Amino acid sequence: MVEEGKYLYCLIEASDTRNFGPIGIGGRGDEVSTISYQGLSAVISSVPLNKYVVSRETMTRHEKVIEEVMKDCTVLPVRFYTVAPSVDEIRTLLKKRYTEFRNLLRYLDNRVELGLKALWTDMEAIFREIVKEDGEARALQEKMARASPKQADAAKRALNARMKALLEEKKAQEGEGLIAPLRRISVDVRLNKTHGDDMICNAAFLIDRRWEREFDSQVDELMAAHGNRVKFIYVGPAPPYSFVNVVVKE
Repeated sequence: MVEEGKYLYCLIEASDTRNFGPIGIGGRGDEVSTISYQGLSAVISSVPLNKYVVSRETMTRHEKVIEEVMKDCTVLPVRFYTVAPSVDEIRTLLKKRYTEFRNLLRYLDNRVELGLKALWTDMEAIFREIVKEDGEARALQEKMARASPKQADAAKRALNARMKALLEEKKAQEGEGLIAPLRRISVDVRLNKTHGDDMICNAAFLIDRRWEREFDSQVDELMAAHGNRVKFIYVGPAPPYSFVNVVVKE
């Protein structure tokens, strides 16, 4: 017989029992519902304790459930693959950390996460700009061009190191310039790790829903102003994963 546990997706403020349909993790069509304690509810579904497989598909399902709940509620996301052995364990968790969870939900009330990535469209042009703007880089480039085959490797390493440092400086400077007008209408901002030479910034913004239209307008202005130089990837609204993600310790 398969031993069943309770998978925990997120927390919401609700006193009544809610049912979000047969959308639970694991592909069995388990109902996603709530269990409450004094107006604080955990969104849960059943899951086999000893046959659960961690995969990209289950991660996606976890996120989809939270997004569905978010349509009607402010959500406090719980870390992926949080499973309790019973409903009683979840109710004990809600009671033990009641004040913490209620305060976090009040902080997140009517707020969503929006994400913005910015990438340069022409890296050859960016590298040319860097060399033009930096005398040391120009000197190293000229030295490499004149160097003997024996000396060329050392000159190339020195130039590459200088270019790498200058690229990071340029990312920081241009990235902050892009983010600055969005900071002013954000509750909070998280700068996530960038990937590759071309990514200028990878930012998450916590936005009050009342400012969402203004935020969209500011992003449109950025796209119009930098369209030939920068490609933007704008996503959301999404649950506030970058700003809070509840970890339930064993």
